[in-house]
Amino acid sequence: MFTRSTVKWLCLSLLTLTTIMVSFVPIAQAQQIVREIRVNGVQRIEPTTVLNYLGVSVGQEIDETGLNAALKDLYGTGLFADVSLRQDAGILFVDVTENPIISQIAFEGNDEIKDEELLAEISLRPRQVFTRTKVQNDVTRIYEVYRRTGRFAANVEPKIIKLDQNRINVVFEVAEGEITKIRGIRFVGNQAFDNDTLRSELSSKENRWYRFLSSDDRYDPDRIKYDEELLRRFYLKEGYADFRVVTSNAELAADKKDFFLTFTVEEGERYKIGSVAIDSQLRGFDGEVLRDTVTFVPGQWYNADEVQTTVDNMTDKLGDLQYAFVNIRPAVERNLDQDTVDIRFNIGESPRVFVERIDVKGNVRTLDKVVRREMLLVEGDPFNRSKLSRSEQRLRNLDFFENVSVKTRQGSAPDRTIIDVDVTEKSTGEISVGAGFSTNDGPLADLRIRERNLLGKGQDLLFSTTIAGERTEFNTSFTEPYFLNRDVSAGFDVYHSTSDFQDERSFNQRNSGGALRVGYPLSEKWRQSLRYRYDRNEITDVEADASRFVRDQEGTRNTSALSQRLTYDDRDSILFPTEGLYSWLDNEVAGLGGNAKYVSGKLGSNYYIPVYKRSVIFNVLGEVAGIAGYGDEDVQINERFFLGGNTLRGFERSGVGPRDSITDDALGGNFYYRGSVELGFPIGLPEELGVKGHVFTDFGSLYDIDETGPEILDESSIRASAGVGLSWRSPLGPLRVDFAVPYAKEDYDEEEAFRFSFGTRF
Repeated sequence: MFTRSTVKWLCLSLLTLTTIMVSFVPIAQAQQIVREIRVNGVQRIEPTTVLNYLGVSVGQEIDETGLNAALKDLYGTGLFADVSLRQDAGILFVDVTENPIISQIAFEGNDEIKDEELLAEISLRPRQVFTRTKVQNDVTRIYEVYRRTGRFAANVEPKIIKLDQNRINVVFEVAEGEITKIRGIRFVGNQAFDNDTLRSELSSKENRWYRFLSSDDRYDPDRIKYDEELLRRFYLKEGYADFRVVTSNAELAADKKDFFLTFTVEEGERYKIGSVAIDSQLRGFDGEVLRDTVTFVPGQWYNADEVQTTVDNMTDKLGDLQYAFVNIRPAVERNLDQDTVDIRFNIGESPRVFVERIDVKGNVRTLDKVVRREMLLVEGDPFNRSKLSRSEQRLRNLDFFENVSVKTRQGSAPDRTIIDVDVTEKSTGEISVGAGFSTNDGPLADLRIRERNLLGKGQDLLFSTTIAGERTEFNTSFTEPYFLNRDVSAGFDVYHSTSDFQDERSFNQRNSGGALRVGYPLSEKWRQSLRYRYDRNEITDVEADASRFVRDQEGTRNTSALSQRLTYDDRDSILFPTEGLYSWLDNEVAGLGGNAKYVSGKLGSNYYIPVYKRSVIFNVLGEVAGIAGYGDEDVQINERFFLGGNTLRGFERSGVGPRDSITDDALGGNFYYRGSVELGFPIGLPEELGVKGHVFTDFGSLYDIDETGPEILDESSIRASAGVGLSWRSPLGPLRVDFAVPYAKEDYDEEEAFRFSFGTRF
């Protein structure tokens, strides 16, 4: 028998057990069958489109999880500003609020950056669906655009203007602010070099009034990373092999107008060179052959730049020996107890290489043969890196291409290489009208029609005319650079000119004629050209009070002359030389007909020396010349040399040399020598502006004429001047200003301190 207490205990136990069991049974989620779907709030969007994105169909069972997933899908379309889902008696109600359509996008307050530039940077467009996410992303993008221009204080506020039919205009209100400059650059941890020295190595500069044409004092995060690399290179060049930049911080000033840059550096020890070894794995090749390419010796301070220069020298020399893909790895081993580093150049194994193929790309108009004939290597040749470099420079010298890239890649076998020549063509045709002013000729205008790459064959056709205050010229010329498919240039010239020499010689001159010419190479750097010309020269309008030596030569003189020009050219560039020598020898003999009989010659050289990073260039020029008549003929005034102006700055054109003391007419001379020493250098402005400063000294003399008389002033003494100049490759044309003062002269010489020339084409 169970007692009452026992029954009560059993009931409580059963209730507790039931409660525990129920707690472990999952609560089944209520699911309902969708009998109908009603879409509310749509205006532009079709209800069927909403149903497609919803992912729920009539007859489907759905619970809260399914509704949440459907809700996310609808929001994910970006079409709706608000979405709600609810069920009632088997009916699923879908209530939506559509995002508006953008009617127009406008910018206000932007003066420095045009609307078109900003619109190209953002993702929003008219007739697209508006979302706040896109607006925020576009605001961020506009901030980035302004920061690229150095305006970190810029502020952008998007405004929404509501229109009818659920349309809006989006207006970005921009407060551009001032350009954010660098107020100060500081260094922490530097002991070997002071702050000024390190600042000079950076591309970022502190804000100064004289940097108004430069952007170097604008804060740019990308430039800071580059500055870290410049610091590293500087210290490695000075022997600090363990140097590192710990941190580089940019702190915006409270007024948001300037930044303060702080570089924390760790210099480490300075090392000297211990030993230098060359380890070659090339079969049958002794690495000591490359010893002369090493640019440093033990005991010198370690210089990472010199190590890289040595690697480049070794690569070039091995390239000349057919090793096109040789790998040279310099290994630096530190001797901490001696503060020295041992350097070992490891030369990897590589076969001798031959040229398998030359591929020319990018030439749309220029014929392949025009490019290939400038290559000093052809298919089957042993690979030679020096010839490859010179071939690239020859292509650049054509001035047919905006860009030239010559690279090598592995061929079909390890001992084969393919040379890829990739060019970007530029316009080689010119139709231009020009205007300008020069000290010699005064105001001038010119018409010039030229095609330097006629029909893509490299032919040069030119017609030009110049009309100036004291000179008029007409010229037509044609040049075939590879006559009969050989490295022989051939061409002709037809010309006519009139010149007003009344101020300095008391006569006018007219010259008409033509010429035939041919040129050919004697070697890679030596070239010779031959020219035959026949022209008619007239001296007219001689003043009544002109020198008797001028009056005696009034009239017409026909000249039939054969000349040659021998040149040597190893400049790194014909267009903008920074290094190398250019020399010339000119000779001419007249008398193969006509009534002029003389022999003349010129010998000169122009030498370019890079002083610093190919931006500071030292230029030395020298030239001597002479002319002499033969038979019964004397050298006439139109055949003599004249010196001054551009050929001897500080003196007027024809301002030096024999002169009639009574009439002050320049008579010219039979012999001259001249020289010039000039240093060209940047003046702190951005390189792309093309502005350079110059300091120079010119010297020379002109003397000796066939006539004699007490009134002739003729001294062979040296004349010399010194001066400064400024040149600018402006968008409107080249401009040059020189100021020179003679410091060696004769009393009768004509001086000219200031020279200015400017020209433009449009």
